[in-house]
Amino acid sequence: MGERDDPETIGRRVQQLRVERGLTQRQLAEPEYTPAYISTLEAGRVRPSDEALRHLAVRLGVAFDELATGRPARLVTELRLRLTEAQRALAAGEAEAAVEQYTALLAEAETHGLAEEQAAALLGLGECALETGELRAGREYFERAERHLADAPLPARVPALRGRAVAHYLAGELRYAVYLLESALDELNRGGLHDPDALLLLYASVIGPYMDMGAHARAAQAAEYALALAPQSGDPALVARMHRSVARTLLAEGRLAEADASLAKAAELYRGLHLRTELANCHWMRGYVHAQNGELERAEAELREALTMLSARRAALYSSQVTVELADVLHRRGASAEAAELLRDVLGKLSPERGAVHAAAAHRLLGIIAEDARDTEGAEEHYVRAMSLLERAGAAGDLADLCRLLGDLLRRTGRTEAALDAYRTGLGHRTTPGTTTLGPAPAQPPV
Repeated sequence: MGERDDPETIGRRVQQLRVERGLTQRQLAEPEYTPAYISTLEAGRVRPSDEALRHLAVRLGVAFDELATGRPARLVTELRLRLTEAQRALAAGEAEAAVEQYTALLAEAETHGLAEEQAAALLGLGECALETGELRAGREYFERAERHLADAPLPARVPALRGRAVAHYLAGELRYAVYLLESALDELNRGGLHDPDALLLLYASVIGPYMDMGAHARAAQAAEYALALAPQSGDPALVARMHRSVARTLLAEGRLAEADASLAKAAELYRGLHLRTELANCHWMRGYVHAQNGELERAEAELREALTMLSARRAALYSSQVTVELADVLHRRGASAEAAELLRDVLGKLSPERGAVHAAAAHRLLGIIAEDARDTEGAEEHYVRAMSLLERAGAAGDLADLCRLLGDLLRRTGRTEAALDAYRTGLGHRTTPGTTTLGPAPAQPPV
């Protein structure tokens, strides 16, 4: 016997429908049951069998599920179809439309007590919040989704957990994001819960935090595992996301052609799925690849394309991150004034709680531009502000590089002792790359 309401609730529902249809208890009962049985059922003193409910549903002209649960016929199916439409809207970058759809779906799912559909709507609202840079709201949506899925197996909870980790990551809380992702990976792998989609989602998501922390070895290992899992995944969007994340690792290892090829695969998959925001992110990463390869004109074109696509869809936080990358390319091409203007504008949209790593990158670049203009005081101010942001985020690799820049600046201005302190601080960060909250790397998947 499937899920159904208690006898009293069912009894009241049968009585209400009978009265609405102008039927007597005898008319409803015949020919299979007696009026006395219907009277007892409506009073909530008997639990009707499935056979009895099917008879009553036919006589009352409603679906069996509607009579047993109070939910309109095909409600769950229709809600899931609408969830798919909302997911497509979000994938196309139409975050505002998706928010409206998910909000309406959440209200309906709550009305009918559909926990799984509530969790799906909350996940969608969380992804919309990440898209628009509302990180605190996004984290709260993901936490609510996790509560609805508390009794579900871990693989079913992974998307909500991953969303919460990404919200912390984008807010600059790198170590905690890694802790969440590594904990889930350990539980999946050590517990034998070999779900390719869940593992692929986690490994692809942890690459970014690893890279920003300077944990390049762990990022490379996560990329290796993700690539091994990709053929087992039934979700092309996940495979595309994995290719984009893996490209960051290949880039760090100087394998630029392979990184570009990985991003091309991701772009092709996203184009077919109409996932416009992720496609924009592919242009962003390809621009970064070209910049590292010294192909600045191609880099600028890719980054401007990404920025146009993201801005059109109000992906505020991602737009800010791409703007920092574009400013770096413009500076290297000699357009420092335009680069500085872009960076000052983007700093107004970022904060220590929202995009700390990229705010630090903006200050770092403004410091370099100030140094080129012989504004030593301005350069030092930007470097110090960048260091504060990176220390909060725990981005060890970037901190070590910034300490070197600050040390060089202090040495050139005759402050040798202060320069030595900066160099020592940088060495301290460089000697512990890849240190994460858990210590040992997560267990290897049985692939």
